[in-house]
Amino acid sequence: MASVRAAGILSRFSSTTRYSLFTGYTCRNFTVYSAMLARTHVSYEVNGDVAVVRFNSPNSKVNTLSPQLQSEFTQVMSEVWANGAVKSAVLISSKPGCFIAGADINMIEACSTAAEVTSLSQEGQRMLQKIEQSPIPIVAAINGSCLGGGLEVAIACQYRVATKNKKTVLGTPEVMLGLLPGAGGTQRLPKMVGIPSAFDMTLTGRNIRADKAKKMGLVDQLVDPLGPGLKGPEERTMEYLEEVAVECAKGIANKKISLKKEKGLMQRLTDYVMGIPFVRKQIYNTVQTKVMKQTKGLYPAPLKIIEVVQTGIEQGSDAGYLAESQKFGELAMTRESKALIGLYHGQVACKKNKFGTPQKEVQRLAILGAGLMGAGIAQVSVDKGLHTILKDTTEEGLSRGQQQIYKGLNDKTKKRSITSFERDSIFSNLTGQLDYSGFNKADMVIEAVFEDIHIKHKVIQEVEAVIPPHCVFATNTSALPIKDIASVSKRPDKVIGMHYFSPVDKMQLLEIITTDKTSKDTTASAVAVGLKQGKVIIVVGDGPGFYTTRCLAPMLAEAVRALQEGVDPKKLDALTTGFGFPVGAATLADEVGIDVAAHVAEDLGKAFGSRFGGGNVEVLKTMVAKGFKGRKSGKGCYIYQEGTKNKNVNPGVEEILEKFKIAVNPEVAKDSDVQYRLVSRFVNEAVMCLQEGILTNPVEGDIGAVFGLGFPPCLGGPFRFVDSYGADKLVEKMRKYEHVYGNQFTPCQLLVDHAKDASKKFHK
Repeated sequence: MASVRAAGILSRFSSTTRYSLFTGYTCRNFTVYSAMLARTHVSYEVNGDVAVVRFNSPNSKVNTLSPQLQSEFTQVMSEVWANGAVKSAVLISSKPGCFIAGADINMIEACSTAAEVTSLSQEGQRMLQKIEQSPIPIVAAINGSCLGGGLEVAIACQYRVATKNKKTVLGTPEVMLGLLPGAGGTQRLPKMVGIPSAFDMTLTGRNIRADKAKKMGLVDQLVDPLGPGLKGPEERTMEYLEEVAVECAKGIANKKISLKKEKGLMQRLTDYVMGIPFVRKQIYNTVQTKVMKQTKGLYPAPLKIIEVVQTGIEQGSDAGYLAESQKFGELAMTRESKALIGLYHGQVACKKNKFGTPQKEVQRLAILGAGLMGAGIAQVSVDKGLHTILKDTTEEGLSRGQQQIYKGLNDKTKKRSITSFERDSIFSNLTGQLDYSGFNKADMVIEAVFEDIHIKHKVIQEVEAVIPPHCVFATNTSALPIKDIASVSKRPDKVIGMHYFSPVDKMQLLEIITTDKTSKDTTASAVAVGLKQGKVIIVVGDGPGFYTTRCLAPMLAEAVRALQEGVDPKKLDALTTGFGFPVGAATLADEVGIDVAAHVAEDLGKAFGSRFGGGNVEVLKTMVAKGFKGRKSGKGCYIYQEGTKNKNVNPGVEEILEKFKIAVNPEVAKDSDVQYRLVSRFVNEAVMCLQEGILTNPVEGDIGAVFGLGFPPCLGGPFRFVDSYGADKLVEKMRKYEHVYGNQFTPCQLLVDHAKDASKKFHK
């Protein structure tokens, strides 16, 4: 869930009243109208006979289609169209990294009914129809993000010029907020790029780079970015983009550039095939089948997108635009959209350093342990320009870690995300070694050694003997209390937990753990490094399992019990993914590692007692003894073979489960019961973490659960789930399970308080 600024609408435009033009003043060869001086978001000047309209939201890194920007845009375009001297126009941003990043989500959240949101959509559609039907050609000059409503503005224009800059991406991420493009995007895109590409864009929300956009027909002309000169590269590129766009606008106005695109043979054949109703029907059916397989029908937006696109193609534009606005309104009121928008806001909040700027910026990082986690942390560090030392105890281990990092960077080269030169330049930030040389210049050390308190104590004592006084010591542990690790430290104020998730280069979450002795500056440094690594960060209090592991452990314990009761691993996976988890419980145990799960289950069982019980931990220990450690060993609950995605249940595990089989109570054995047994234990533990102060707020609890553990995004996280499902209903279910299984299902006091008072909500 990449950060997105999309709602895909233009709305709350003021009426199209003609504005009287103020007397302007001439500056070189263009005229600036004094009316623009009162505007703060949109300005324009007339360059010869071309109006150059600039977007520039004040006090923001990006332009969003806020009510103010939209109102000013409407005013400006009215003036441009009323000016007989203007023969063409260019839309451009004053912000180098952003054209328009999308609509202002707050506009949608301010609406209380579907009809209000539908009205916003229809106003946006009307405005962009004016752009599309403009009496003068309008060129969109794109540099940076052009997403959601921003892309809808661009594709309503007659021509699009974009820079071949890495930051220049086009896309329709509305689906990631449980919405659809609501200002004509579902109707214009199929005509512009074809039905299959339109579905791919709107259903995945993925970003499209400028060169691919050109091949698709989304962009008409590309501009190479410029290097440094008398001015900086960004400023020079923006000036060059504007020059090219202005020339294109003039060329279109005087008929030197044709807007009719010559279609090649393949395109003509494709158009012919798409003109056959049977073929189109097959496409709709295929796309719907794929969507249902991937979403289990839990996300309404993709299905509505298919419906709206189909309506426009089969019944005409009027019906398509009407369907788009109505479905947009309906989706905005769904629980799923509210959950996804809540996650978006949470993600934005968790990408800020609320602890302030650290006294010393971390420029040199040292990582202990070149295993899977250590190498992963090193990769996301060198990738962002951090000079990183990777230390291991053996040549073989170090070599394996360095190869993992190089492979990760090389994969980016194969995908053309970076060049081979950039790959080698990034990799040069890494220094692999077997000793502590260079640690005396390190600003932060992150240890990623084996999860054993004695090994960690040995490491912290060795490291503190060689690092400078300001250096932060961070431990990447998934369950061991940080205060226990810091107990041998001479500087406990400089010790902090940084819990990364595997694979580090793909998992967005970083859980930072502070003790009562960790200084604010140490926390600020850890957060700053995490943000530089591109992570979404939650900061939690210390304790066994912290937040994420503590929530996951009881759910996995319940999963083991379900397996012992006779639920097949594949059935267990189907039940959990059917509830919205991206990975099934049995598969998740294999991914985490059966040995790790057993280790954590034992440790947390000692810390929390019978409340953390469930399945017999001996099941996991027996699996480990037989070498069934999960995916990493090739066998866990399933058997894994290279080159095939299909996996069969491990017969050896079936034998173990038969040995540890327990009787099942039919009152709590229905499919829905198994689902709620798993989910309620997860959610109850999350709420208890808030109750005990491990969490400081529900937002970080939801972000940690979704981005670290795969809690269903459509539910918005455990706290939003309680708000929408109802604490009273959840407690009622838990009491039923408590009667059968005991204190493992006893709801915590905060959950009970919410159940007793319906006005209590975790999210306002």
